[in-house]
Amino acid sequence: MAKKGVKTSPLPDSQWEERIENMRQMLARNTNVRAYEDMDFIHSNVCRAIRLQLEYLKPDVALDLFQVRSTFVIFGSARTKSPEVARKELDAAMKALAKKPGSPEAMQEVQKAEDQLKASHYYQVARDLGALVTRESQKMDNTDKTYVVLTGGGGGIMEAGNRGATEAGGITAALNITLPFEQRPNPYITPELSFLMHYFCIRKMHFLKRARALAAFPGGYGTMDELFEALTLVQTHIIEPMPILLYGKEFWENLINWDFFKERGLISDGDTDLFTYCETAEEGWQVVKDFYAAKKHKGRKKR
Repeated sequence: MAKKGVKTSPLPDSQWEERIENMRQMLARNTNVRAYEDMDFIHSNVCRAIRLQLEYLKPDVALDLFQVRSTFVIFGSARTKSPEVARKELDAAMKALAKKPGSPEAMQEVQKAEDQLKASHYYQVARDLGALVTRESQKMDNTDKTYVVLTGGGGGIMEAGNRGATEAGGITAALNITLPFEQRPNPYITPELSFLMHYFCIRKMHFLKRARALAAFPGGYGTMDELFEALTLVQTHIIEPMPILLYGKEFWENLINWDFFKERGLISDGDTDLFTYCETAEEGWQVVKDFYAAKKHKGRKKR
């Protein structure tokens, strides 16, 4: 350390160049960036817990700002076509077959289009359900939004639910998810309530946190995953019981042998009472109303 009053010699040019280069390298390092602005750090394994927390908080804050107190969740296949689209595809397939009579490929396309048109019935029911639930919610005299239609944000049944709610003049939310293949949010979601999720576990929490009813339409792995998650949480009393509506009794009974579960002792007899088969929007809404009317009456009797 130089003594007071004694002038120090300047660094040689070569050493100054080394210090300047060191400064450049230091400023270029991620360690010189604020932690919350360092995207490499935020996306690292050590920050996974923080990312999970942020993914939970962001939709939660937005839903609170919109005063969404409860939701009506609609699950189902993203591959289900609307009746108008399914009809157009069948017409196109029939024209292609007319040009190539007897073609196995053309006949297969016609059969596929016919199946899609038949399945489009569920699109219309989900659309009707979204509209009915939203209209009934708007009649309720409260500041908070109740029974807000919430879907997975994609096409098919999810689109139908959001579409019905929007056509009824209400708000509607969606929890989209990043997938290996492209999935875009459907155009019927309230813009401020369209969320893109990364973690399935946090998405599931938001599906059920405010849910007061859940409707499951015919679907694939994703629908099964969400349905059985909800059934398990209700069965184990982790969440409060709520109406779980299975649309299309024929589909569900062909797909799942519920009695076989009971025969093997894998579920209790009462576990098949956790859900109700429905076919129409009106039928499903009546189940929801009856469920909460009975619950309210039971609460009064306890007092």
